[in-house]
Amino acid sequence: MPAPSVLPGAEPFRHDAPGGAAGGGVAVLLCHGFTGSPQSVGPWAHDLAAAGLSVRVPLLPGHGTSWHDLAGRRWADWVAAVEAELAELRAGGATVVVGGLSMGGALALRLAADHPGDVAGLVLVNPAVRLTDPRLRLLPLLRLVTASVAGVGGDVREGTPELAYDRVPLTPLASSLRGYRELRRDLHRVSAPLVLLRSAVDHVVPAASSAAVLAGVSSRDVRTRVLEDSWHVATLDRDAPAITAATLDLVARVARVAPGVHR
Repeated sequence: MPAPSVLPGAEPFRHDAPGGAAGGGVAVLLCHGFTGSPQSVGPWAHDLAAAGLSVRVPLLPGHGTSWHDLAGRRWADWVAAVEAELAELRAGGATVVVGGLSMGGALALRLAADHPGDVAGLVLVNPAVRLTDPRLRLLPLLRLVTASVAGVGGDVREGTPELAYDRVPLTPLASSLRGYRELRRDLHRVSAPLVLLRSAVDHVVPAASSAAVLAGVSSRDVRTRVLEDSWHVATLDRDAPAITAATLDLVARVARVAPGVHR
């Protein structure tokens, strides 16, 4: 059976700076969120590439095609996908900073917990590690009567519309929630320098999720910022430039090399 076609605009992003990922240097691995695609972190990725960094944004399995494709995927599939990207970058000698939006932030933390020697720093934007919507308690019952519910993508105050599914398949949602629970137990294993950016108004992930990250990690170098002018998909919203600036600042600190200068 042929693989589903990738939606226009949802393609993975890959950029190698001169002398970059394949020859050492600094690379940033960005992870998109649940039901989203690389498009949701596209401006972030392109700005970092323009600043002289190698950048990878994989298309997570089941994403960027149709929600029916996502229905057959699980948390372990997404972890494996970003682990493969990290391994490739490290095999080339790159110093790797990992960033993520929403579930992508959880995946970034999973990498840092499981591969502490390979993740030089983390940039988390509205990371999803704890969801408090009371409707999630009904998930076991809902799965008996329906395969999907209305989508949660597109939470942007003013900016580029997000390319995300209009339906959320319930089985992979349940898998992601289990993944988040496991991650919360392992947050103490995260010691990498960390920047966490949280939107003041977020209709998808509660502030309690960011609080759980900050309370759980062992990182000593932790910087936070509240994004006052963006909603959940801040990477497409008004505060997108601040996210790029925070990433470049972290890169300069952990890699001891300015963007645009390759070792």
